[in-house]
Amino acid sequence: MNQRPGSAAVSAPPASVVRIAVDCMGGDHGPAVTLPACRAFLNQHPEAELVLVGAAAALEPARAWNRCSLVVATEVVTMEDTVEVALRKKRDSSMRVAISQLKGDAPAAQACVSAGNTGALMAVARYLLKTPEGIDRPAIAFAMPNRHDGFTTVLDLGANVDCTPENLLQFAVMGSALASAVEGKPEPTVGLLNIGEEAIKGSETIKRAGELLRLAAARGQLDFRGNVEGDDIYKGTTDIVVCDGFVGNVLLKTSEGLAGMLSEFIRQEFTRGLFSRLAALVAMPVLARFKARVDPRRYNGAALLGLRGLVFKSHGSADAFAFEQALARAYDAARNRLLDRVHERIVGTLQASATGAGHNTGDSAATAAQAA
Repeated sequence: MNQRPGSAAVSAPPASVVRIAVDCMGGDHGPAVTLPACRAFLNQHPEAELVLVGAAAALEPARAWNRCSLVVATEVVTMEDTVEVALRKKRDSSMRVAISQLKGDAPAAQACVSAGNTGALMAVARYLLKTPEGIDRPAIAFAMPNRHDGFTTVLDLGANVDCTPENLLQFAVMGSALASAVEGKPEPTVGLLNIGEEAIKGSETIKRAGELLRLAAARGQLDFRGNVEGDDIYKGTTDIVVCDGFVGNVLLKTSEGLAGMLSEFIRQEFTRGLFSRLAALVAMPVLARFKARVDPRRYNGAALLGLRGLVFKSHGSADAFAFEQALARAYDAARNRLLDRVHERIVGTLQASATGAGHNTGDSAATAAQAA
């Protein structure tokens, strides 16, 4: 274990090691949740190392841990802080210092995880890490459960309220890279969230995005399956579902609310009387399996795609088990070269689109595709 102030750099990890920077102060519970989660994660991942960032006193319990470095930060971005406060006033926050571990030619960590303020996390990450060539805006991608006991990756879930057709194409490319890297799907299928499956439906932005996605599919850049509707996310119709951040955030919050309501309904019905309680005892194994399948903690950890570094957002109210899942998702993404895969797919889209349009270069994949 090493302890360093936030201004000092931690050396780059060996090639065989995946090192994750952790904002230990973020979220509703801070170190009370993040430290036990980090301890459990290290026990399960012997090839992982952690850079724990936070107040010196808060990190004291981790002083004797193996495969762990401590970096002191003197400030905390709260859940109520504005983006301006996070960017301009709290320059030594645990969030900012954790993200800064991803910077440079030899970064101290390959991924960062925080449960902090989503808007602040995206703003600080974008300011420090920037976006790579070919990506106009980062997006938030989240794995949602489907009936096949698998995941449907949905993006964007709130980073971009208004999106252009070109943005949606880029989201599809980044989402495909994520599913390929983390879930091992070589050619993930992509659907465009719409009010119907027909190509003529939807807003002008959605219809134009569909055209760009079909062009990309024709060039072999994506496996685009057309428009999908909201229920297709849970059917697992496609591996990736693309939408703008306004729709995506409403979808996510509605899904969370519905899951909570259904769980409460089940609890109420099984506690209405003696016979219902007896039935609950008999059904306990089934109920336990049901709860495990829909447990939102299993799916914790949203990727902030489209940055020059891997940043994962844990739910602010996550418990230790949920935060550990976010660490595991970040670990898998780094171990499977998610950044490189996004870059390769974006470059491939740029080149193919520019060739199709009769140009040698283009400002972005979407611009070239539109020119085609």
